[in-house]
Amino acid sequence: MNNLKRMSTLAVLLLATWASGQTQAAAQNPAPVVVHAARLLHVRSGRTLTDQLIVIENGRIVSVTPAAQAKVPPGATRIELPNLTVMPGLIDAHTHLTMDPYHFGYSSLGISVPRSALLGARNARVTLEAGFTTVRNVGAEGYADVALRDAINAGDVPGPRMLVSGPPLSITGGHCDNNLLPYEYPHQSDGVADGIEAVQHKVREVIKYGADVVKVCATGGVLSKGDNPQASQYTLEEMKAIVADAHRLGRKVAAHAHGAQGILWATEAGVDSIEHGSYIDDAGIAAMKQHGTYLVPTLYLGDWFLQNAEQLHVPDFLLVKAKEVMPAAREHLAHAFASGVTVAFGTDAAVYPHGLNAHEFAVMVKLGLTPLQAIQAATINAADLLGWSDRVGSLEPGHYADLIAVEGDPLQDVTTLERVKFVMKGGQVVKKIE
Repeated sequence: MNNLKRMSTLAVLLLATWASGQTQAAAQNPAPVVVHAARLLHVRSGRTLTDQLIVIENGRIVSVTPAAQAKVPPGATRIELPNLTVMPGLIDAHTHLTMDPYHFGYSSLGISVPRSALLGARNARVTLEAGFTTVRNVGAEGYADVALRDAINAGDVPGPRMLVSGPPLSITGGHCDNNLLPYEYPHQSDGVADGIEAVQHKVREVIKYGADVVKVCATGGVLSKGDNPQASQYTLEEMKAIVADAHRLGRKVAAHAHGAQGILWATEAGVDSIEHGSYIDDAGIAAMKQHGTYLVPTLYLGDWFLQNAEQLHVPDFLLVKAKEVMPAAREHLAHAFASGVTVAFGTDAAVYPHGLNAHEFAVMVKLGLTPLQAIQAATINAADLLGWSDRVGSLEPGHYADLIAVEGDPLQDVTTLERVKFVMKGGQVVKKIE
Protein backbone atom coordinates (compact mmCIF):
# COMPACT_ATOMS: atom_id res chain seq x y z
CA MET A 1 0.00 0.00 0.00
CA ASN A 2 2.82 2.40 0.86
CA ASN A 3 4.45 1.59 -2.49
CA LEU A 4 1.18 2.36 -4.28
CA LYS A 5 0.94 5.69 -2.45
CA ARG A 6 4.50 6.54 -3.35
CA MET A 7 3.87 5.58 -7.00
CA SER A 8 0.69 7.66 -7.04
CA THR A 9 2.47 10.66 -5.52
CA LEU A 10 5.30 10.27 -8.05
CA ALA A 11 2.81 10.18 -10.90
CA VAL A 12 1.14 13.36 -9.68
CA LEU A 13 4.51 15.09 -9.37
CA LEU A 14 5.54 13.98 -12.86
CA LEU A 15 2.23 15.18 -14.27
CA ALA A 16 2.59 18.54 -12.51
CA THR A 17 6.16 18.89 -13.80
CA TRP A 18 5.04 18.07 -17.34
CA ALA A 19 2.15 20.57 -17.13
CA SER A 20 4.49 23.24 -15.78
CA GLY A 21 6.89 22.59 -18.64
CA GLN A 22 4.06 22.83 -21.15
CA THR A 23 2.94 26.16 -19.63
CA GLN A 24 6.47 27.53 -19.70
CA ALA A 25 6.96 26.37 -23.27
CA ALA A 26 3.71 28.06 -24.27
CA ALA A 27 4.80 31.27 -22.56
CA GLN A 28 8.20 31.15 -24.26
CA ASN A 29 6.73 30.23 -27.63
CA PRO A 30 3.38 32.00 -27.92
CA ALA A 31 1.32 31.76 -31.06
CA PRO A 32 2.41 34.07 -33.88
CA VAL A 33 0.64 37.43 -34.07
CA VAL A 34 -0.22 39.44 -37.16
CA VAL A 35 -1.09 43.12 -36.85
CA HIS A 36 -2.94 44.63 -39.80
CA ALA A 37 -2.19 48.36 -39.93
CA ALA A 38 -4.30 50.59 -42.14
CA ARG A 39 -1.52 53.18 -41.83
CA LEU A 40 2.02 52.70 -40.58
CA LEU A 41 4.46 55.53 -39.89
CA HIS A 42 7.97 54.67 -41.04
CA VAL A 43 9.85 56.86 -38.58
CA ARG A 44 13.19 56.83 -40.40
CA SER A 45 11.85 58.23 -43.65
CA GLY A 46 8.70 59.97 -42.42
CA ARG A 47 6.60 58.11 -44.98
CA THR A 48 3.17 56.77 -44.04
CA LEU A 49 2.65 53.31 -45.52
CA THR A 50 -0.82 51.87 -46.06
CA ASP A 51 -2.29 48.38 -45.69
CA GLN A 52 0.68 46.79 -43.91
CA LEU A 53 0.99 43.48 -42.07
CA ILE A 54 3.38 43.15 -39.15
CA VAL A 55 4.21 39.50 -38.48
CA ILE A 56 5.37 38.77 -34.93
CA GLU A 57 6.84 35.59 -33.46
CA ASN A 58 8.21 35.09 -29.95
CA GLY A 59 7.77 38.76 -29.15
CA ARG A 60 9.82 40.05 -32.07
CA ILE A 61 8.99 41.39 -35.50
CA VAL A 62 9.55 38.92 -38.33
CA SER A 63 8.42 41.10 -41.23
CA VAL A 64 6.63 44.32 -42.16
CA THR A 65 5.19 44.07 -45.66
CA PRO A 66 2.18 45.13 -47.75
CA ALA A 67 -0.77 42.93 -46.84
CA ALA A 68 -0.98 41.46 -50.36
CA GLN A 69 2.62 40.19 -50.13
CA ALA A 70 2.71 39.02 -46.51
CA LYS A 71 3.30 35.40 -45.55
CA VAL A 72 1.04 34.73 -42.59
CA PRO A 73 2.17 31.84 -40.37
CA PRO A 74 -0.46 29.18 -39.63
CA GLY A 75 -2.38 29.62 -36.40
CA ALA A 76 -1.48 33.29 -36.09
CA THR A 77 -3.64 35.59 -33.98
CA ARG A 78 -4.78 38.51 -36.13
CA ILE A 79 -5.22 42.05 -34.77
CA GLU A 80 -7.02 44.58 -36.95
CA LEU A 81 -6.22 48.29 -36.60
CA PRO A 82 -8.30 49.66 -39.47
CA ASN A 83 -8.70 53.32 -38.50
CA LEU A 84 -5.43 54.02 -36.70
CA THR A 85 -1.84 54.97 -37.45
CA VAL A 86 0.65 52.41 -36.17
CA MET A 87 4.17 53.41 -35.11
CA PRO A 88 6.96 52.17 -32.83
CA GLY A 89 6.51 52.26 -29.09
CA LEU A 90 7.79 55.54 -27.69
CA ILE A 91 10.96 55.99 -25.63
CA ASP A 92 11.38 58.41 -22.73
CA ALA A 93 15.08 58.87 -22.00
CA HIS A 94 14.57 60.82 -18.76
CA THR A 95 12.08 59.50 -16.22
CA HIS A 96 11.89 59.00 -12.46
CA LEU A 97 9.30 56.24 -12.07
CA THR A 98 9.89 55.84 -8.33
CA MET A 99 8.99 59.49 -7.62
CA ASP A 100 5.91 61.66 -8.03
CA PRO A 101 5.03 65.39 -8.12
CA TYR A 102 3.30 65.39 -4.75
CA HIS A 103 6.37 65.22 -2.52
CA PHE A 104 8.66 68.19 -3.10
CA GLY A 105 11.01 69.55 -0.48
CA TYR A 106 10.50 68.40 3.09
CA SER A 107 7.51 66.17 2.33
CA SER A 108 9.88 63.92 0.35
CA LEU A 109 11.57 62.91 3.61
CA GLY A 110 8.52 60.81 4.48
CA ILE A 111 8.91 58.50 1.47
CA SER A 112 10.91 55.35 2.22
CA VAL A 113 12.80 53.41 -0.42
CA PRO A 114 10.35 50.45 -0.27
CA ARG A 115 7.45 52.90 -0.65
CA SER A 116 9.11 54.52 -3.65
CA ALA A 117 9.56 51.11 -5.29
CA LEU A 118 5.85 50.38 -4.89
CA LEU A 119 5.03 53.82 -6.21
CA GLY A 120 7.23 52.96 -9.17
CA ALA A 121 5.15 49.87 -9.93
CA ARG A 122 2.08 52.05 -10.38
CA ASN A 123 3.92 54.64 -12.44
CA ALA A 124 5.47 51.98 -14.65
CA ARG A 125 2.03 50.66 -15.61
CA VAL A 126 0.67 54.14 -16.30
CA THR A 127 3.70 55.02 -18.42
CA LEU A 128 3.41 51.85 -20.47
CA GLU A 129 -0.30 52.40 -21.08
CA ALA A 130 0.52 55.93 -22.29
CA GLY A 131 2.53 54.37 -25.13
CA PHE A 132 6.05 54.52 -23.71
CA THR A 133 7.34 50.98 -24.06
CA THR A 134 10.94 51.85 -23.13
CA VAL A 135 12.32 54.32 -20.58
CA ARG A 136 15.64 55.34 -19.09
CA ASN A 137 15.22 55.96 -15.36
CA VAL A 138 17.90 58.44 -14.33
CA GLY A 139 17.96 58.63 -10.55
CA ALA A 140 16.41 56.68 -7.69
CA GLU A 141 17.30 56.27 -4.04
CA GLY A 142 18.31 52.89 -2.67
CA TYR A 143 18.36 51.24 -6.10
CA ALA A 144 14.57 51.17 -6.13
CA ASP A 145 14.69 51.51 -9.91
CA VAL A 146 16.90 48.43 -10.17
CA ALA A 147 14.30 46.46 -8.22
CA LEU A 148 11.51 47.82 -10.43
CA ARG A 149 13.38 46.96 -13.63
CA ASP A 150 14.01 43.44 -12.42
CA ALA A 151 10.37 42.98 -11.37
CA ILE A 152 9.18 44.09 -14.81
CA ASN A 153 11.67 41.81 -16.55
CA ALA A 154 10.50 38.90 -14.40
CA GLY A 155 6.87 39.58 -15.32
CA ASP A 156 5.89 40.40 -11.74
CA VAL A 157 4.51 43.85 -12.63
CA PRO A 158 3.63 45.50 -15.95
CA GLY A 159 5.85 48.28 -17.20
CA PRO A 160 8.12 49.50 -19.96
CA ARG A 161 11.56 48.17 -20.71
CA MET A 162 13.90 50.01 -18.36
CA LEU A 163 17.49 51.11 -18.29
CA VAL A 164 18.28 52.43 -14.82
CA SER A 165 20.97 54.45 -13.10
CA GLY A 166 20.40 53.80 -9.42
CA PRO A 167 21.56 56.74 -7.25
CA PRO A 168 22.92 59.70 -9.26
CA LEU A 169 26.44 60.90 -8.51
CA SER A 170 26.62 64.23 -6.68
CA ILE A 171 29.11 66.43 -4.86
CA THR A 172 28.52 66.95 -1.15
CA GLY A 173 25.76 69.52 -0.79
CA GLY A 174 24.94 69.60 -4.47
CA HIS A 175 21.87 68.77 -6.49
CA CYS A 176 21.28 65.03 -6.01
CA ASP A 177 22.50 65.22 -2.41
CA ASN A 178 19.94 65.63 0.39
CA ASN A 179 20.31 69.16 1.78
CA LEU A 180 17.07 69.32 3.76
CA LEU A 181 18.32 68.29 7.21
CA PRO A 182 20.44 70.38 9.64
CA TYR A 183 23.91 69.45 10.82
CA GLU A 184 22.74 67.57 13.91
CA TYR A 185 20.92 65.06 11.66
CA PRO A 186 23.79 64.09 9.33
CA HIS A 187 22.63 62.43 6.12
CA GLN A 188 23.82 62.33 2.54
CA SER A 189 22.41 60.69 -0.55
CA ASP A 190 23.64 57.33 -1.79
CA GLY A 191 25.48 58.79 -4.79
CA VAL A 192 27.61 61.43 -3.06
CA ALA A 193 31.30 61.28 -3.97
CA ASP A 194 34.00 63.98 -4.01
CA GLY A 195 37.37 63.80 -5.72
CA ILE A 196 38.72 61.61 -8.50
CA GLU A 197 39.32 58.49 -6.43
CA ALA A 198 35.90 58.72 -4.78
CA VAL A 199 33.97 59.22 -8.03
CA GLN A 200 35.78 56.27 -9.61
CA HIS A 201 34.73 54.14 -6.65
CA LYS A 202 31.14 55.38 -6.84
CA VAL A 203 30.86 54.59 -10.56
CA ARG A 204 32.02 51.05 -9.86
CA GLU A 205 29.66 50.79 -6.91
CA VAL A 206 26.50 51.79 -8.78
CA ILE A 207 27.42 49.37 -11.56
CA LYS A 208 27.97 46.63 -8.99
CA TYR A 209 24.44 47.10 -7.69
CA GLY A 210 22.74 47.06 -11.06
CA ALA A 211 23.09 50.37 -12.92
CA ASP A 212 22.72 50.20 -16.72
CA VAL A 213 23.68 53.86 -17.11
CA VAL A 214 25.58 56.29 -14.88
CA LYS A 215 23.81 59.53 -13.95
CA VAL A 216 25.93 62.46 -12.78
CA CYS A 217 24.80 65.86 -11.54
CA ALA A 218 27.18 68.24 -13.31
CA THR A 219 25.45 71.42 -12.10
CA GLY A 220 23.04 72.54 -9.44
CA GLY A 221 19.34 71.94 -9.93
CA VAL A 222 15.93 73.48 -9.54
CA LEU A 223 13.97 71.25 -7.16
CA SER A 224 16.67 71.07 -4.49
CA LYS A 225 17.74 73.26 -1.60
CA GLY A 226 20.86 75.37 -1.33
CA ASP A 227 22.39 74.89 -4.78
CA ASN A 228 22.59 77.06 -7.90
CA PRO A 229 21.39 75.62 -11.23
CA GLN A 230 23.99 77.68 -13.10
CA ALA A 231 26.93 76.61 -10.93
CA SER A 232 29.14 73.72 -11.97
CA GLN A 233 29.45 70.97 -9.39
CA TYR A 234 32.05 68.43 -10.50
CA THR A 235 35.35 69.66 -11.90
CA LEU A 236 36.34 68.77 -15.43
CA GLU A 237 38.90 66.30 -14.08
CA GLU A 238 36.30 64.55 -11.90
CA MET A 239 33.90 64.38 -14.86
CA LYS A 240 36.60 62.84 -17.05
CA ALA A 241 37.27 60.20 -14.40
CA ILE A 242 33.56 59.35 -14.16
CA VAL A 243 33.17 59.00 -17.91
CA ALA A 244 36.38 57.01 -18.35
CA ASP A 245 35.37 54.38 -15.80
CA ALA A 246 31.76 54.20 -16.97
CA HIS A 247 32.70 53.78 -20.63
CA ARG A 248 35.41 51.26 -19.86
CA LEU A 249 32.81 49.22 -17.98
CA GLY A 250 30.30 49.46 -20.82
CA ARG A 251 27.95 52.08 -19.38
CA LYS A 252 26.88 55.38 -20.91
CA VAL A 253 26.78 58.58 -18.88
CA ALA A 254 23.84 60.99 -18.57
CA ALA A 255 24.72 64.42 -17.15
CA HIS A 256 22.15 66.57 -15.40
CA ALA A 257 23.32 70.04 -16.45
CA HIS A 258 21.53 73.40 -16.44
CA GLY A 259 24.41 75.89 -16.44
CA ALA A 260 26.54 76.69 -19.50
CA GLN A 261 29.89 75.87 -17.87
CA GLY A 262 28.67 72.53 -16.57
CA ILE A 263 27.23 71.65 -19.97
CA LEU A 264 30.55 72.44 -21.64
CA TRP A 265 32.67 70.54 -19.12
CA ALA A 266 30.38 67.49 -19.19
CA THR A 267 30.50 67.45 -22.98
CA GLU A 268 34.28 67.84 -23.07
CA ALA A 269 34.53 65.00 -20.54
CA GLY A 270 32.69 62.75 -22.98
CA VAL A 271 29.23 62.24 -21.47
CA ASP A 272 26.68 60.70 -23.81
CA SER A 273 23.82 63.08 -23.06
CA ILE A 274 23.11 66.44 -21.49
CA GLU A 275 19.87 66.39 -19.51
CA HIS A 276 17.84 69.64 -19.38
CA GLY A 277 20.44 72.02 -20.88
CA SER A 278 18.55 75.06 -19.62
CA TYR A 279 21.32 77.65 -20.12
CA ILE A 280 23.09 76.07 -23.08
CA ASP A 281 25.12 78.60 -25.07
CA ASP A 282 26.97 78.63 -28.40
CA ALA A 283 30.12 77.11 -26.90
CA GLY A 284 28.12 74.21 -25.47
CA ILE A 285 26.21 73.76 -28.71
CA ALA A 286 29.44 73.64 -30.73
CA ALA A 287 31.00 71.14 -28.32
CA MET A 288 27.93 68.88 -28.35
CA LYS A 289 27.84 68.84 -32.15
CA GLN A 290 31.55 68.10 -32.28
CA HIS A 291 31.33 65.21 -29.78
CA GLY A 292 27.98 63.83 -30.97
CA THR A 293 26.45 64.45 -27.55
CA TYR A 294 22.69 64.11 -27.29
CA LEU A 295 20.52 66.84 -25.80
CA VAL A 296 17.61 65.57 -23.69
CA PRO A 297 15.40 68.62 -23.09
CA THR A 298 12.66 68.39 -20.48
CA LEU A 299 10.21 71.15 -21.35
CA TYR A 300 6.56 70.40 -20.59
CA LEU A 301 7.33 70.15 -16.89
CA GLY A 302 7.63 73.97 -16.81
CA ASP A 303 4.02 74.37 -17.90
CA TRP A 304 2.58 71.83 -15.50
CA PHE A 305 4.73 72.69 -12.50
CA LEU A 306 4.22 76.44 -12.55
CA GLN A 307 0.47 76.05 -13.13
CA ASN A 308 0.11 73.66 -10.19
CA ALA A 309 2.72 74.93 -7.75
CA GLU A 310 0.22 76.62 -5.45
CA GLN A 311 -1.94 73.56 -4.83
CA LEU A 312 1.18 71.42 -4.50
CA HIS A 313 2.39 73.73 -1.70
CA VAL A 314 5.83 73.97 -3.28
CA PRO A 315 8.31 75.60 -0.85
CA ASP A 316 9.44 79.10 -1.75
CA PHE A 317 13.10 78.09 -1.97
CA LEU A 318 12.16 75.78 -4.87
CA LEU A 319 9.56 78.00 -6.51
CA VAL A 320 11.94 80.96 -6.83
CA LYS A 321 14.39 78.87 -8.84
CA ALA A 322 11.64 77.27 -10.93
CA LYS A 323 10.22 80.65 -11.98
CA GLU A 324 13.67 81.72 -13.15
CA VAL A 325 15.02 78.56 -14.79
CA MET A 326 11.99 77.01 -16.48
CA PRO A 327 11.09 79.98 -18.73
CA ALA A 328 14.77 80.67 -19.51
CA ALA A 329 15.23 77.07 -20.64
CA ARG A 330 12.78 77.54 -23.51
CA GLU A 331 14.73 80.40 -25.04
CA HIS A 332 18.07 78.60 -24.87
CA LEU A 333 16.73 75.23 -26.00
CA ALA A 334 14.92 76.76 -28.99
CA HIS A 335 18.30 78.16 -30.03
CA ALA A 336 19.90 74.72 -29.59
CA PHE A 337 17.18 73.14 -31.76
CA ALA A 338 17.73 75.73 -34.49
CA SER A 339 21.48 75.12 -34.29
CA GLY A 340 21.11 71.44 -35.10
CA VAL A 341 21.97 69.71 -31.83
CA THR A 342 20.86 66.09 -31.91
CA VAL A 343 17.84 65.62 -29.64
CA ALA A 344 16.55 62.61 -27.73
CA PHE A 345 13.14 62.73 -26.09
CA GLY A 346 12.96 63.06 -22.30
CA THR A 347 10.41 64.43 -19.87
CA ASP A 348 11.57 64.35 -16.24
CA ALA A 349 8.19 62.76 -15.50
CA ALA A 350 7.75 62.85 -11.70
CA VAL A 351 7.94 66.64 -11.75
CA TYR A 352 4.48 66.18 -13.23
CA PRO A 353 2.21 63.11 -13.18
CA HIS A 354 3.40 60.02 -15.00
CA GLY A 355 1.38 59.19 -18.06
CA LEU A 356 1.42 62.76 -19.38
CA ASN A 357 4.82 62.21 -21.01
CA ALA A 358 3.57 62.76 -24.57
CA HIS A 359 2.67 66.39 -23.79
CA GLU A 360 6.39 67.02 -24.35
CA PHE A 361 5.95 66.66 -28.12
CA ALA A 362 3.83 69.78 -28.55
CA VAL A 363 6.37 71.93 -26.68
CA MET A 364 9.22 70.58 -28.79
CA VAL A 365 7.31 71.47 -31.95
CA LYS A 366 6.42 74.90 -30.57
CA LEU A 367 10.13 75.57 -30.03
CA GLY A 368 11.11 74.69 -33.57
CA LEU A 369 11.25 70.97 -34.23
CA THR A 370 9.01 69.48 -36.89
CA PRO A 371 6.55 66.81 -35.74
CA LEU A 372 8.70 64.18 -37.48
CA GLN A 373 11.84 65.40 -35.71
CA ALA A 374 10.06 65.28 -32.37
CA ILE A 375 8.82 61.75 -33.10
CA GLN A 376 12.29 60.66 -34.23
CA ALA A 377 13.65 62.05 -30.95
CA ALA A 378 11.37 59.58 -29.12
CA THR A 379 12.12 56.63 -31.40
CA ILE A 380 15.30 56.23 -33.46
CA ASN A 381 17.29 58.95 -31.68
CA ALA A 382 16.42 57.79 -28.17
CA ALA A 383 17.12 54.17 -29.16
CA ASP A 384 20.57 55.21 -30.37
CA LEU A 385 21.28 57.14 -27.17
CA LEU A 386 20.31 54.10 -25.09
CA GLY A 387 22.45 51.80 -27.22
CA TRP A 388 19.37 49.82 -28.18
CA SER A 389 19.01 50.65 -31.88
CA ASP A 390 19.06 46.92 -32.62
CA ARG A 391 15.91 46.23 -30.62
CA VAL A 392 13.64 49.29 -30.14
CA GLY A 393 12.75 52.59 -31.79
CA SER A 394 11.58 51.32 -35.17
CA LEU A 395 9.39 48.60 -36.64
CA GLU A 396 11.96 46.36 -38.28
CA PRO A 397 12.61 42.61 -38.46
CA GLY A 398 14.44 41.41 -35.36
CA HIS A 399 13.22 44.27 -33.16
CA TYR A 400 10.91 43.80 -30.20
CA ALA A 401 7.27 43.96 -31.20
CA ASP A 402 6.71 47.20 -29.30
CA LEU A 403 4.16 49.34 -31.09
CA ILE A 404 1.39 51.83 -30.52
CA ALA A 405 -1.52 53.14 -32.54
CA VAL A 406 -3.18 56.56 -32.58
CA GLU A 407 -6.03 58.18 -34.40
CA GLY A 408 -5.27 60.60 -37.19
CA ASP A 409 -1.86 61.61 -38.49
CA PRO A 410 0.75 62.52 -35.84
CA LEU A 411 2.81 64.27 -38.53
CA GLN A 412 -0.03 66.74 -38.91
CA ASP A 413 -1.11 66.87 -35.26
CA VAL A 414 1.55 65.71 -32.84
CA THR A 415 -0.88 66.03 -29.91
CA THR A 416 -2.58 62.84 -31.09
CA LEU A 417 0.29 61.07 -29.30
CA GLU A 418 -1.24 62.26 -26.04
CA ARG A 419 -4.21 59.96 -26.75
CA VAL A 420 -2.73 56.55 -27.55
CA LYS A 421 -5.45 54.02 -28.38
CA PHE A 422 -3.48 50.77 -28.59
CA VAL A 423 -0.24 49.56 -27.01
CA MET A 424 1.70 46.35 -27.58
CA LYS A 425 4.93 45.37 -25.84
CA GLY A 426 6.86 42.32 -26.96
CA GLY A 427 3.91 41.01 -28.97
CA GLN A 428 1.56 41.21 -25.97
CA VAL A 429 -1.37 43.64 -26.07
CA VAL A 430 -1.10 46.03 -23.14
CA LYS A 431 -3.89 48.44 -24.08
CA LYS A 432 -6.81 47.40 -26.26
CA ILE A 433 -8.91 49.63 -28.47
CA GLU A 434 -11.92 50.77 -26.48
